[in-house]
Amino acid sequence: MSELNTMLYGILTFLVFAPFLKWLVKRFQLAQVIDKIPGPRAYPLIGTTYLFFGRKRHEIFYVIDERTRRYPNIHRIWTGLQPEVRVTKAEYVETIIGSSKHIEKSNGYNFLMPWLGEGLLTSKGERWFKHRKLITPTFHFHILDNFCDVFAEHGSILAECLAPYADTGKPFDVFPFITKAALDIICETAMGVKVNAQTEGENEYIQAIYGVSELFLVRLIRPWLYPNFIFERSSYGRQNKKVLDTIHGYTKKVIRERKEAMQRERSATGNGTAPTENIDDSYGAKKRLAFLDLLLQGNEKNNQLTDDDVREEVDTFMFEGHDTTTAGMSWALFLLGLHPDVQDKVHQEIDSIFSGSDRPATMNDLAEMKLLERCLKETLRLYPSVSFFGRTLSEDVTLGGYHIPARTLVGIQAYHVHRDERFFPDPEKFDPDRFLPENSENRHPFAYIPFSAGPRNCIGQKFALLEEKSVISSVLRKYRVRSANTRDEQKINHELITRPKDGIRLYLEKRQQ
Repeated sequence: MSELNTMLYGILTFLVFAPFLKWLVKRFQLAQVIDKIPGPRAYPLIGTTYLFFGRKRHEIFYVIDERTRRYPNIHRIWTGLQPEVRVTKAEYVETIIGSSKHIEKSNGYNFLMPWLGEGLLTSKGERWFKHRKLITPTFHFHILDNFCDVFAEHGSILAECLAPYADTGKPFDVFPFITKAALDIICETAMGVKVNAQTEGENEYIQAIYGVSELFLVRLIRPWLYPNFIFERSSYGRQNKKVLDTIHGYTKKVIRERKEAMQRERSATGNGTAPTENIDDSYGAKKRLAFLDLLLQGNEKNNQLTDDDVREEVDTFMFEGHDTTTAGMSWALFLLGLHPDVQDKVHQEIDSIFSGSDRPATMNDLAEMKLLERCLKETLRLYPSVSFFGRTLSEDVTLGGYHIPARTLVGIQAYHVHRDERFFPDPEKFDPDRFLPENSENRHPFAYIPFSAGPRNCIGQKFALLEEKSVISSVLRKYRVRSANTRDEQKINHELITRPKDGIRLYLEKRQQ
């Protein structure tokens, strides 16, 4: 009997530990492959995360920067038990994002799922393809032309809000002012609602947007909060649920009201269809169609999206469209404030377009701002708003002679891709002329990727550049800026967005018109 018990215990032990042993063998085999790629020493369980132990929030960027320069082009890290390969060479970047093979985002984007669901940023496969096809027409040139009025209106309000800080001889942080302008713009263009963040302070929705962004970053740098089971039961998880309830409730309310308004307009036209152009409201004022209106109208033809699908896409547009442009505009003013010679030329360009008038900038005006556009592009080279993005390999690839198995996470570091001396000599120099046509035409197409590239490139990149040109020109029409910090003094917070640590401090002087 004892022999039978021993045998049974042996079988049970085998059944319990066999899966673990199988997993252990696979992990060992994977490590043998991944660790052929150069990278910092990894330890059991913690991998290479020890490099961040004891570091302050803003120091994370500089740890990553030092590591990447030590292992140029390609290196590997271990986030606990999860291997990841980082690439900074244009040719390697093209292999990963240049085709439709590797379109699945890395698992870090899963933290955004409670907020964005399966919107365009986080979705994959057939769902992503279907939504991308449906949404692309909403960024047509004609639609963007209608948004120019929104850009100009809120850019003008921003310039007025900055007036008390001009000619004081004291620097101030411009970052929160630009943040509110960007929020005003994205709320009106995405949902068709005015939140008046610049003039009336922050409402509950705006505060919730700030809150969910901050909580995402809190979770990102705390690996013990990665499991949903733990995060949802933590104080951070409870806060996250509260702000998400506010955001989703607001978006659902706006969607419901817009659909009801479309139904009334459809009844008013008498032909069963909602207007597809900007229309006059009952007071004779021009009513602009927002991204939400266009999405709802496009969906009417094939009814492919549920209300939740629409909410996820609107929330995605809100997420991608305010932090990124805020960072881009803030860094642009910072760099122009450090290069008065370039700023003088931008002022000359703006003055030649407007001739001293205070009329709002039109699409044609923005198209004439060639130098300002080059300045914005060079800003995004030095400080890409999204300096890192990741993909999950759908099949095995070979990069630099190293074999990388399918399902491995590959991180693309745009900040370092943009500093390849083969394509950008003296890469730390601010030189807008890098983007003159004759200097750009032979550059590797994946050497400059501030909006990603390939099939999953940013669908809103034209929107972003137009907004940034309009808002920055609104400021520069009235003011001259001077940066209080040098580039060495201005530290970076490397989070989801390339944020300036402690904001952007500027001196502001009114221009003599």
